[in-house]
Amino acid sequence: MKILITLLLAAVLGGGGWYAWKQRQAAAEAAAAATARPSTAPVETRDIRFAVSAAGEITPSEQVSVRPEVNGKILTLAVDLGDQIKKDDLLFQLDDRDLQIEKQQRETQIARARLTLDQARRDFERAEELIKGKLLSEQEFETARTAFELAKNSIQQGEKELELTSDRLRKTRVTAPFDCTVLTRPISVGQAVSGSGGFNAGTEVMTIANLNDLVINAHINQADVGRLRVGQEVDVTVEAVPGLKVVGKVERIAPQAVIKNNIKGFPARILLKDVDRRVRPGMTANISIPVASAAGVVAAPLASIFTEFNPQTRQVERFAWVREGETWARRPIQIGVSDYFFAEVTSGLQAGETVSLEDRSKEAGVKTKAPAPGTVASGSTGSGSGTTGGTRPGTAPAR
Repeated sequence: MKILITLLLAAVLGGGGWYAWKQRQAAAEAAAAATARPSTAPVETRDIRFAVSAAGEITPSEQVSVRPEVNGKILTLAVDLGDQIKKDDLLFQLDDRDLQIEKQQRETQIARARLTLDQARRDFERAEELIKGKLLSEQEFETARTAFELAKNSIQQGEKELELTSDRLRKTRVTAPFDCTVLTRPISVGQAVSGSGGFNAGTEVMTIANLNDLVINAHINQADVGRLRVGQEVDVTVEAVPGLKVVGKVERIAPQAVIKNNIKGFPARILLKDVDRRVRPGMTANISIPVASAAGVVAAPLASIFTEFNPQTRQVERFAWVREGETWARRPIQIGVSDYFFAEVTSGLQAGETVSLEDRSKEAGVKTKAPAPGTVASGSTGSGSGTTGGTRPGTAPAR
C-alpha cells in the first residue's frame, strides 16, 4: 500500500514538473516570436515625405540695447519690464537741469555778442567815411575792420555752441525707435548713467525688441544646406509649446561654413511672421525642411531593396525578392522618392505583393554579383537601412 501511494505521489510530482516545463517553454517561444524581426513585408500604396531636420534658437528680428548718448542721471522711467511700446513713445528721460542752465548761458553770450557786433559795425562804417576823407590812418581803419570781423565770428561761434547744447538737451529724452516690448530694464530712477560715446559704450538702460517678427538662428549641416534656398517655406515646431506648428521662411543663408558642436554647417536665419504670443525669445525651435514628397505611390520598405554592381554593364542594379507561390523570385526594380523607411517603386512591383527583408539568393540558388563599390547589400544585416547604392534617402537616383 505504501509503495502504491509513493508511486502515485511520484507520478503527480512528475506530471506537475512536466507541465510547468512546457508552460515555461511555450512562454519563451512566444516571447522569442514577439521579439523576432519580421522577414517579409507587403508592398503597399502610401504617401512618402522626406524632410531634413535642424534645431535653432528663437530670437527677435529686431533687438536694441538702449543707451543714452549723453551723461546724466535718470529722471523718469516711463516703461517697465514686459511693457509694449509704440514707436516714438517715451522710454526714459535724463535730468536736464544742468543743460538748461548751459543753454541759457549760451543765449546770453549770443545776445552780448550781438551788441558787440552792432558797436563794431558802427565803428567800421565811421572808419570807412573817415578813410575816404583821409581823416583816419590806415592802421586805425584796419583795427576797426578787424574788430568788426571778430564780432561776426563771435556770433557764429556762439550760435554753433547753442546748437550743440540744444542737441544734447534733446538727447536727454529717449523714445522708442519702433513698436517694441521691453525685455530687460536693469536701471532705476536716480541712477547716474554714461553716454554711448564714453567708457564701455555707455550704460545699458534697457533692452527692447520687436516680438511680432521672430527669427530662428539655425545651424544647417553641410550635407543638407544644398536643399535649402532663400524664400523657401519650412515647418517649425516649438518644444516649449506642445502642438503648435508654424510656417517659417528662409531669410538668409551664410556663404561661409562654420563648425558648431564639432559639426560643420552653415548658419541660416528663418523668419517667423505674426507668431503665437506663447512663443518667446530664447525658446528652442525644431525646423523641418521639405526635400521630396510623393502621394499615393507604390512603396516598399528600404530593407527589402538590394543593391548590386553589375561588372558587365558597369551599372548599379537594384532588385527585390518577391514571393511567387512557395518560392522567391529576384525582380529588378527602379525607385523614386524615399524617406528613412520606405522607397517609391516606379517599376517592378505592385501593391499587395510580398517582398523579403532578407537575402534569398541561397534559397533560390542564384549566384549574387559583387555589391556596388562603397555600398552594403541591404537586408543582410536586418537593420532596416536598405539604402540604394549609397544614395541619400529622399533623392531620386539616376535611372
